[in-house]
Amino acid sequence: MELLQDQIQLHNLRGQLFNSHAIDILRLDLMHPIVSGNKWLKLKCNIQTAFEQKKKTIATFGGAYSNHIVATAYACQQVGLKSIGIIRGEKSTTLSPTLDACITYGMELHFVSREGFRDKAALKLPFPDSCHWVEEGGYGPDGMKGAGEILKVVDATTYSHIICSCGTGTMMAGLINVALPHQTVIGISALKNHTGLETDIKKLLPPSKQQQVLNIFHGYHFGGYAKHPKELIEWMAYLWQQENLPTDIVYTSKMMYAVKDLCHRNHFPSGSKLLIIHSGGLQGNLSLPINILPF
Repeated sequence: MELLQDQIQLHNLRGQLFNSHAIDILRLDLMHPIVSGNKWLKLKCNIQTAFEQKKKTIATFGGAYSNHIVATAYACQQVGLKSIGIIRGEKSTTLSPTLDACITYGMELHFVSREGFRDKAALKLPFPDSCHWVEEGGYGPDGMKGAGEILKVVDATTYSHIICSCGTGTMMAGLINVALPHQTVIGISALKNHTGLETDIKKLLPPSKQQQVLNIFHGYHFGGYAKHPKELIEWMAYLWQQENLPTDIVYTSKMMYAVKDLCHRNHFPSGSKLLIIHSGGLQGNLSLPINILPF
């Protein structure tokens, strides 16, 4: 699968809006239009494991607008593996553009109730042993290992703070695992009341790092997962108009708002240098009315 590694860039954010801090955004969203950003990095080690174990199929979980689901479907098609997607929610008469794309890429879809979706172990039982299972959002040791490669894309050694959005916490775990001693990794939770996030992240970390205090902010969810009040839509439009920066309603727009707010609250000491991880994936925006966003 051809990746656009040479298209990845550091987008500099200097200005009063962010309290004049030195801030760069690592534009992983430019890596690939479909297997965007950290989605590929969380998948690559899982794909390698599947081949090593002679598995023919990768099976995983997600919602109707999941970046991870469509990335898995496309990546598997490209490397010659079958793919299965267990989709949260009953099948509707009209599928989301994300799921339509998954079908185009050859993914076999299975729809389950939201209640049934919680029991992942039971959902796996009907499927053959030839499946390599990837947890929702790429969560797991392989996903963490791949996410750790984010800080190898550019020279990240000079940054004092590394900031990312958190869903399952896999990316944050990967960043913590490879960050240097002088670097603070900060996570912005995209889910409301995600009280188990810290525990989930520490489960992935090696014993030497499981005791450290995690820097996670839970107050920037804008009402909950994928909730997008008018204030957030206006913020996304502003980022596009002022910075030519596309964001999504689930993760990156809320992360960017959090960074702005933390800057204005003087959370970062003078002289800090921030690296924000744009993890890619705009699938959630497809649920919005046409033309509500300028990009």
